[in-house]
Order: sequence, then C-alpha cells, then structure tokens
Amino acid sequence: MGIKAWLGMEEEQKVRYAIVGVGDIAQEDMMPGVDHTGNSVITALVTSDPAKAKELGQKYDVEATYTYEQFGEAIASGTFDAIYLATPNWRHAEFIVPALKAGIHVLTEKPLEVSTAKCEEILVAARGAQAKLMVAYRLHFEPATLDTIEKVRSGDLGSVHFFSSTFAQMVDPSTHRVHNGDLAGPVLDMGPYPVNAARYIFSDEPTEVVSAFGTKHPESGFDQDFYDTVAVTLRFPGEKLAQFSCSYYGNATNSFVAIGTKGSVMLDPAYMFGKSLEQTIAIKDDKSKKSFKNTDHFGGELKYFSDCILNNTEPEPDGEEGFADVRVLEGVLKALESGGSVKLAPFIRSKRIDTDSQKITLGAVSTPELVDAKNPGKDVEKQPKN
Repeated sequence: MGIKAWLGMEEEQKVRYAIVGVGDIAQEDMMPGVDHTGNSVITALVTSDPAKAKELGQKYDVEATYTYEQFGEAIASGTFDAIYLATPNWRHAEFIVPALKAGIHVLTEKPLEVSTAKCEEILVAARGAQAKLMVAYRLHFEPATLDTIEKVRSGDLGSVHFFSSTFAQMVDPSTHRVHNGDLAGPVLDMGPYPVNAARYIFSDEPTEVVSAFGTKHPESGFDQDFYDTVAVTLRFPGEKLAQFSCSYYGNATNSFVAIGTKGSVMLDPAYMFGKSLEQTIAIKDDKSKKSFKNTDHFGGELKYFSDCILNNTEPEPDGEEGFADVRVLEGVLKALESGGSVKLAPFIRSKRIDTDSQKITLGAVSTPELVDAKNPGKDVEKQPKN
C-alpha cells in the first residue's frame, strides 16, 4: 500500500515509519517529536526486545512489532514506507541495504557505517533503488548552525582558514559504546560532529589527516581497547587547517570556533540539543553574542525527510554526505594506529547545505520516561548524542 493510499485522505500526507532500534536516542529524542512534524507517523517497531516493543507499542499506539531477525518479514508487511535507523553504528548496512532494495526509504543515524567499504555497499544499493537515503545530520536544519554558515559565506569574517573544536562527555562504563573498541569509541561516535562542522565551514573536503593522537585512562572504567580521548589535525585545500579533540572521559563540552582574516565566529554550545545554541561573532575588536531558541532537532530532520519523500526531492545530507565523514574518520583511525599522517583519496562533494530551504524551527519537546534504556552519559543533565 502506498503512502497516499493508507487510511484514506485524512492521512494522505503522512509518511509511515518503522523505528529500527528503540534504545535511548530513539525513545528519548526521535519518537517524542514524530507527532508534531505533521507529515510523519510511527506504524512499526523493530527491536531485539519483544517486551520493550510491547510496552512502547502501547505507548505510541503501534501494533506492528518485529524482531531484528524478522526484518525481511517487516519489509514485506506493507506496514511502513520508511525506517528511522538507530541501531549500533556497525549494524547500519545490515538494515539499510535490504530496505533500499525493497523500496523502503531510510533515515539513518550517523555515522553512515564504520568503514568506507561498508558505506560503498550502501551507496551502491542507494544508486540502484527507487527509495531515498538520508543521514541524520540534525544540525543541517538547526537555526544557529545555519546562521553561522551564512556568516562564513557572507565574507564578513574574511578568508576563514582555521577551525578548532572540542567535544567531550563523561560516558558510563556500562554502556555498549565502551565495549566494542573503535567501532563504538569517540572517533566514530563523536567525531562526525567536528569533522562535519569543519567541512561545512570550509565548504570543502580534507586532503590529509596530518596527525591523530590518543590517550587511555584506566581510571575511567573503560575497556582499554580504544583511545577514550583523541586529538586530530586535518589539512584542507587552500592552506586551511582544522583541529578537534573528542573524549569519552571529560566534563560535558561542545564548541567550535572558525577564524578568518577579518573576524571569527564561535558556537558554544555547538552540537548538543535540549538547550539553546549560542553564537559569538567577533569582527576585529567588536563582539556580539546571540542565543538561538531551542528547537526539536530530531522532529525537524524527520519533517524535512518526509517532505523530501512526499515531494520527490533529494535530501541534502544523503549517502554521499555520510561517506564524506566516514572517509575522514577512517583516516583518523589509521593515523592513530600508525602514529603518522594519512593522505586521503581525492573526493568532491556534489552538494552543500542550503541555508534557506533547510531551516526547521519546530518547538522542543519534553523527554519521556524511557523503557529499558538509558542515556549513555554519567551526568544527570542531558548529554550530547548522535
């Protein structure tokens, strides 16, 4: 049954979603905001926990529930048009590829996958599919981020050639994120934020991982099979540099600054949700500060993707955008292993963020009680997540 046929004319403009992976990010952040998008509805759940599926199904009035092993059956059921994928990063291709091949649209959390080889597998499926693929870069629709991009593009800051970012959180040692080595460590989990930010600030792609160094803290309680704190330097064309650090073992911090020949712009906080993002512009000695109203990042990106499906337009943060970040993060992991620099294969991004058409200002939603899931951060206050 197609999108416009189910439930008659009253619901003809809503895309039906299956939530695949109902852990903390899906329950805490995506599912509460679906209703107020106006163009999306949850009609199925896919999870390894039938008891969780039953309780969430009652909470969100969803009857169709499936296990991961039943995903093929779910695809063939006709109960959804698209999926929102929130499984662990290394289980993305496992669900994306069969969904796309079956004509099911996919909104997947980032990173797209954990290697460029896995990303290529996804991109091949996307190129041969009638369905759309979007990677959940929620900040591509967030007003403070888009305003910052406009400031850089305006030329008011001069030639912007240096980017620096810090992103840290105290992660609970009991979460799966610290029991799967680099597949779930801070490089692939948190690294997409500063890498993506540097790429949209420079509107270009890095050519080299100049350096990447990491440290391990036994007192963290983590398995010592990954670096819990990492510092990276990237080289971009035109003598531009980007530096960032990310950590699973530090007080919650997320900010970046972009510096040009005439001025600079800072976002602090820059990547989190649940609070206002704050921007500081400095033009020589003149400084101005602006606080942007907190919005629903997750509902916003879902609304945008559903609009793309309903209007048959291509989403900006597509599979290629996801590949662009994994290309860099894979280089970071290689540099960490070798202790040297890593040249990145040539790559040209075919599209960039449209700051006019991508701004979504849905109001923030409250956080519900979670069902057999918890935020990975140690702190009581909401931590930044994918």
